[in-house]
Amino acid sequence: MTDPIPAESATMPRADGLPQRGAARKTTERPPLELARRIVELAEDKKAADIVLLDLGGLTTMADYFTICSGGSERQLEAIAGGVIGSLRDERIKPIGREGTSASHWVLIDFGSVIVHIFTPPERDYYGLEKHWSEARTILRVQ
Repeated sequence: MTDPIPAESATMPRADGLPQRGAARKTTERPPLELARRIVELAEDKKAADIVLLDLGGLTTMADYFTICSGGSERQLEAIAGGVIGSLRDERIKPIGREGTSASHWVLIDFGSVIVHIFTPPERDYYGLEKHWSEARTILRVQ
């Protein structure tokens, strides 16, 4: 039986330059706040309205941040969602999941540490996420 790879050498490349077998691969993960701010930028690029970034730290283990925004039509909801997903995929960040459709007037995109909520204004008022998460600190609001 062979000895396990010592912890300090597990991250060191082999002599041929390849990573050690079983060593964790470096991903392009971003810190959650940086990812959340990038999502806000991408939503702004697609003309999302009333963008809010909430810090959920200490309130839940579901996510670190919520990004909430509105779009004026089904077409705009799809453009915002598609813009966020497409641009982050280009940056090698993939969503864990997506729920809802533009036809249902709400879309949720789960990036793990950041959850993106895109609504039409009536659905946003109906669900009232900002009220439900009123204890969360508002990091930024873009009108």
